[in-house]
Amino acid sequence: GHALVAYYTEGADPVHKITIIPRGLSMGMTAQLPQDEKHNYQKKYLLGRLNVLMGGRCAEKIIFDDTSTGAGNDISVATDTARQMVCEWGMSKRIGPLTFGKKTEEIFLGREISHSRDYSDAISKTIDEEISIFVKHAEEHAYNILSENIDKLHGLANALLEFETLNANHIKDLMEDGEMGNPPPSPIPPDFDNHKVKSPKKR
Repeated sequence: GHALVAYYTEGADPVHKITIIPRGLSMGMTAQLPQDEKHNYQKKYLLGRLNVLMGGRCAEKIIFDDTSTGAGNDISVATDTARQMVCEWGMSKRIGPLTFGKKTEEIFLGREISHSRDYSDAISKTIDEEISIFVKHAEEHAYNILSENIDKLHGLANALLEFETLNANHIKDLMEDGEMGNPPPSPIPPDFDNHKVKSPKKR
């Protein structure tokens, strides 16, 4: 889901690799690499990033008609990003170019950073609404992209089940042609089902 949404989101970082091989607490990975070094992020780029983060959750909803805990980290990152867009970077039209939640550092307490509230209850409500709008709109966009390209979503999933890892060229082939011209080697031998384990010889 992440890879497909990233592929069809204008301005998103290109997908470098996707894998279903577990790494640590992750059950898989979609790796994106920027084409150019970035020091500043435009609002359009960040909105696209939110779309990509919602890709996995939306794929679950479409395929399984359910959601799981697997999208927990994606939701957390998306919420934090949306909060920064609203409270730090002035990207909310309703809030405007204002900063909320001043950071304070307690130098003698391990340099722990805390946020002090410096705004009213009414502003707090608006901030919460704007964060929710950013994330929910991203979920809607991701859902629409996946729904419109459901066959390609199945194609990616089937290819991953067979090969476990795909690079940028494999993904491009699947998106444009529906098949890979130069597929990666399969981790499972083609004659695996017919392979018979020989019993050890008796001495």
